[in-house]
Amino acid sequence: MLDSGELARRIEHDAVSGVTSNPTIFAKAIVGSSDYDDQLQELKSAGTPTEEIVKTMMADDIKRACDVLAVVYREAKGMDGFVSVEVSPLLADDTEATVAEARDWVKQINRPNLLVKVPATPEGIPAIRRLIGEGISINVTLIFSLERYEEVMDAYMSGLEDFAATGGDLGTVSSVASFFVSRFDTEVDKRLEASGTEEALALRGETAVANARVAYGRFLEAFNSRRFEVLASQGAHPQRPLWASTSTKNPAYDDLLYVEELVVPRTVNTMPLETIDAYQDHGDPNPSPFDAGDIEEARRTLDRMAEVGVDYDDVVQTLEDEGVEKFADSWKELLEGVENV
Repeated sequence: MLDSGELARRIEHDAVSGVTSNPTIFAKAIVGSSDYDDQLQELKSAGTPTEEIVKTMMADDIKRACDVLAVVYREAKGMDGFVSVEVSPLLADDTEATVAEARDWVKQINRPNLLVKVPATPEGIPAIRRLIGEGISINVTLIFSLERYEEVMDAYMSGLEDFAATGGDLGTVSSVASFFVSRFDTEVDKRLEASGTEEALALRGETAVANARVAYGRFLEAFNSRRFEVLASQGAHPQRPLWASTSTKNPAYDDLLYVEELVVPRTVNTMPLETIDAYQDHGDPNPSPFDAGDIEEARRTLDRMAEVGVDYDDVVQTLEDEGVEKFADSWKELLEGVENV
């Protein structure tokens, strides 16, 4: 996409305003194509260690993408035009190592429109606060739980308060909180079908959107609070909710379910290319934003989950564990693929 100019074209024609990456994406790109072969052989011939090879290739792509999106970043006055790079998922349970690697990415890429992805694991939360407190912009990834989301928002605001206390310019810090959407339906639907009752089956395909909408309600409460008003008066930006994993996994559902049902101000929707193309082909050009009544209905939907015997806390813990494991497996696959070339 960088070499062909496709990324630049999508920015101009598809209103793409940012790019994300993760170990799975890079594994498919580097191991699953010949696009990186020349650079890979050059680095291997120089005796570069495998992990350093991978990070060098990733950093080169991220820098180029940041530069392509720099015009969006400038026009949006620092609110859009970001590119995300992820700390190694093998560090998801290590606060200190996560902080150190995030700092390394910032130093290596050296672009103002970089977001470093840190998972919302128990060990990731203090890392997020520390990094925000150093003025580093963060994409908080792998959020499934409403309770964990509260911790994420608190870590962001606490980090801003820490940064302000050292004289930092709060206007230079950006953050998004990435809620993974479709995976929630996948996990819950499996449990609803196992239950098999009429009430349970009626909830299929409803809970992921509900979880995201309730999260947005929490966002409104937190970022309309007196606490954030004080930070905003010092130039702070709100930490926008980001809807991730928005391709529809179940072919029985509308292919734009997690796009058109989640339109609302001050959010980001990260779509794979096929979802962007689907929206451009047959999406509603003027989708109606959801409102306070929809958020209240979403709360009732989550209550009905419990009523039919689906344990919310177990669902979100399962999804978090699986999410970390999947990204860790992709990272290992990437390292092994490069090692074996």
